[in-house]
Amino acid sequence: MRNLIVIALLAAATALAQTGGPAQGKAAPSKAKILKRAELDELLSHPDRVLLIDLRRPDEVSKIGGFPVYLSIQIGELDKHLSEIPKDRVIVTVSNHAGRAGRAADLLQSKGFNVAGAVGAEVYESEGGRLFKIEPPPPANEKK
Repeated sequence: MRNLIVIALLAAATALAQTGGPAQGKAAPSKAKILKRAELDELLSHPDRVLLIDLRRPDEVSKIGGFPVYLSIQIGELDKHLSEIPKDRVIVTVSNHAGRAGRAADLLQSKGFNVAGAVGAEVYESEGGRLFKIEPPPPANEKK
């Protein structure tokens, strides 16, 4: 019986080591404020002061919906486009459930941007907010 327990423990340890442990692939929790619908609506009531940066892929925006005006930069490209983001606006980052948005907000804040927080589009909609269905334009190299 003792040999069986030892074998089981070794198998579990081997499996855990192969996956890199329980935290592999998990980003550290974001420090960004996750905005509620009312907070985002208040910011959006001053469109000349706020900039939404949507970090989702175009297919996610078209499937789930988005906001009428936003800057689209996918999370993996954000650090390459920092010079294109105005520093005179309050930034709100957007993803589906605020995970990517939180990481992006942390990055932007560390680079000196004025970040109000992060929002999840699906969470916003579940709180009664209205998303807009937006069809992405066809890729530039696609023939019509």
